[in-house]
Amino acid sequence: MRQEKASAIIRRLAVKSVAAAIFFAAPIALALEPTGKADAVGYKPAFKGRSYYESRGEAIWEVPLDGKFIALTFDDGPDPADTPAILDLLATYGAHATFFITGKKAEQYPGIVKREAMEGHEVANHTYTHKMLLHCTDAQIRGEIAMAQKSITLAAGTEPVLFRPPEGFFNARVLSVGREEGLMTVLWSWHHPTDDWARPGVNHIVKGILGDVRSGDIVLLHDYVSGKTQTIDALRVILPKLTEEGYRFVTVSELLHLKNSKTNMVNR
Repeated sequence: MRQEKASAIIRRLAVKSVAAAIFFAAPIALALEPTGKADAVGYKPAFKGRSYYESRGEAIWEVPLDGKFIALTFDDGPDPADTPAILDLLATYGAHATFFITGKKAEQYPGIVKREAMEGHEVANHTYTHKMLLHCTDAQIRGEIAMAQKSITLAAGTEPVLFRPPEGFFNARVLSVGREEGLMTVLWSWHHPTDDWARPGVNHIVKGILGDVRSGDIVLLHDYVSGKTQTIDALRVILPKLTEEGYRFVTVSELLHLKNSKTNMVNR
């Protein structure tokens, strides 16, 4: 298991290094569609970035709201040790979160997935095997999403309505297939560089969240990392601090509901 985790972190560091370079050089590049370069099905899409997809409501990075609401999200789990510890901490502060789960792990740890749902958290789709989708065919993308949807629903007893592509990389076809499967694509607030997957130190993770908190933020964290997690210790600082400041920890779907409720009130 330790050897497997070591290999996994090397692979992930390579991917995340590329992602970080893209992120800091040109943040809109999380929607990767390089002009003139054909993908797996020979499609040559024009480059489109966050503002394009966000303005069309095709993907969500945050949900700006009045008041003090924040959505913590956890990717890549469940983990048999770390996820229950995170759930215990969330329960201590009456906090709800959104867990983007891989279908394969939902099959391995269905009891943890069920607990997430039973305790009021949102379970969401993070593909079946955590496969990078950019150069997959439509059929491969659909298979990853549909298999995860089936496994998560079976474990949780509730069907996900949200989807996050692995590593946050997507293109128009990934979004299109996700919509066809009945899912909204959710990314995360870019002004929260937690980097907890890389275990950069508890202080780095804490600062990445507390340094610039805005109502409606969607924060990226992980309940599975390669190696010993630092996320739990960071949560021990973040949860009481934001609770003291009056923030409510809600799911992503709750953020969307709050936004729609406020919009409906204004339009009456």
